[in-house]
This record gives sequence, structure tokens and C-alpha cells, in this order.
Amino acid sequence: MRIFLTGHLGYLGSVMAARFIEAGHDVTGLDAGYFEECVFTDRPVRPARQLRKDLREVTAHDLAGHDAVVHLAALSNDPLGSLSEEWTMDINHAASVRLAGLARASGVERFMFSSSCIMYGAAGEAVEVTEESPLAPKTAYARSKAAAEHDISALATRDFSPVFLRNGTVYGVSPAMRFDTVLNNLAGAAVASGQVTIHGDGRPWRPVVHIEDVASVFLAALAAPRERLHNEALNAASAAVNHRVADLAEAVVRAVPGARIRRLDRADADQRTYRAGFDKIARLLPEFKLAWPLERGVAQLVDELRRRGLSGGDFSSPRFTRLAWLRQLIGAGRLDESLRMGEEATV
Repeated sequence: MRIFLTGHLGYLGSVMAARFIEAGHDVTGLDAGYFEECVFTDRPVRPARQLRKDLREVTAHDLAGHDAVVHLAALSNDPLGSLSEEWTMDINHAASVRLAGLARASGVERFMFSSSCIMYGAAGEAVEVTEESPLAPKTAYARSKAAAEHDISALATRDFSPVFLRNGTVYGVSPAMRFDTVLNNLAGAAVASGQVTIHGDGRPWRPVVHIEDVASVFLAALAAPRERLHNEALNAASAAVNHRVADLAEAVVRAVPGARIRRLDRADADQRTYRAGFDKIARLLPEFKLAWPLERGVAQLVDELRRRGLSGGDFSSPRFTRLAWLRQLIGAGRLDESLRMGEEATV
């Protein structure tokens, strides 16, 4: 397929671009370049054609001739969303809906939207949240994803098929590494300092999925018959990814001999808890099989962080925390008042 991949320089996008190319797809990458300097590993595999362009400036010409859009680009977590709800809604919602409309008008048949299980909010642990569960977004980021799903779904036609892949909390090594997701943070702290910190009692549940498994879900969805997934939302993993935060910390400590857990009772600790159900994806996308259960994924993550000599300075660097890096770019005047940077370019 000819795939138009947004956010190809990001944490997930830089892994997904390489996987798509390896699978034989012809990839065009689009990225605003916010995190282009935040490279953790060797130079990533990049598409032959790359557009350095703000998502809000995409044109129908950019999209023409592609078979599918895989849309990852977003201000991509709750702390980033709190930086400015206006920016978050502008990029994650309005620009995403505009992109889908342009894709439909340009004859692109498939539109894969990288969504999030965070939209379920604080559902509690008594039941598993499914795609039919009511959405209860609690943050700007979650609200932007819910609104985008709703409005993009309304664009579906016989010739334009959106699919909404609701990711859990992603972890694992990427060329554009992040240490502001829960398991990456725990593993990075253990390797860099020998100590992991749990804020609160560690009882909240999260669906925590390896970055390579997320890429595999998207690849499987691209390969599946279009009509099977037409305008469907899918929790994107399997039941094996539901874990308590305390269990994640224990898995990290087992992988880092000598590391220890510190618990901090804080009134403001994030106690949102939910377990995601994955029966629908097992039914509609049986081609996807989870390859990275927790113990294997943690072992690989820790090994990679050690191999690359992760230091305390690396772990705490603004380069690997999205909110801190954007604030640095804003402070340096490299982003304007609408969160746009530099001139557009084709690489």
C-alpha cells in the first residue's frame, strides 16, 4: 500500500514507519518536527519521502495517490493536554477531522486513527471497559480523542473507511524515546538510579502495551479486508496487557537486580483505574497476536536501556519528556503562539 503516516518522527511513529517499510509498504511521512532532535537510539529508519509540515497545513495534494492514512500525530498525553486545551483541541480534534475530510475528498479509502483507552476515564476495576462502554474523558487529551472519533466516524461512506484503534499506555524503546509513560518511567528510573517510585498505593489498573505490539495491530488492520473493520473502534491489544501499577513496578524490580520500590502517599496521585476488554479485536482482527507479554517486554526494555548506557541525566532530560521539551521550545521562541515551528520542507 501507499501509506500516508502522520507523526512519523514521534515515539510510536518512528517505530511504525520502520515496520511499515520492512513490510513492503510505500510510506510518506508527515511530521511538524517538534521532537526531531529527541533521538535516543541510532538514526531511525525513515521514509524516502518526508514532509516537515504542521498537521494543520496538510493539503489534498499531499494526500493524493495514497491508499491509506495512518494518523498518529497529536499532542500526546494528559500533561501535554494541560499545557493548553485550545492547542490540544485544535491539533488533536479539529486538525484530525480536517485531515480525514481531505483524505476522503482525495480518494483515500482507509483512515486509521490512533486513539486511546484513556477516554474511558475512571471506570473502576469491577468491570472491563469495552468499545460499547460509555466514554468518560477526564482530561483535555481524552476529550480531544473522543471528539475526533465522533466527528471522523460521521465522515464514513461506502468508499471511505475510518478505523479507531484505541491504544493502551504504550511502552518500549523507540528512536524518539519517552520516559513520561508509566512503564518507561519505572524502567528508566530503575536503570538510572536503582529506585522506582510509586505515587499512591499502586492499585490502579492500566492496559499497558508494548510499542511493537501496537505497530503489529496497525499492520494487521491494514492487511484485513476493509469492510470487516469499516467505521469500527477497537481496543488495540489483548487481555494480557491489563496490570496494576504496583505489578508493573514489581516486574521492573525483578528485571533490575538491586533496584527497590519507594512508595509515596500523595493526595494528588493519579488514581484513575480501568481494565480494558479485548473480545472485539480478537473477533474482528484474529490475525493480531500479542508478541510481547509483560515479562518479556520489560526484560527487553531494561536490556536496551542498559545497553545504551542510560544515565540519570538522560532519564531526566527534557528531550524525553514531551511537556518539558515543548516548554523548552516555546521558551526559546522556536514555537509561535499557535504552536507552529519553522518553515515547511520536503526531505
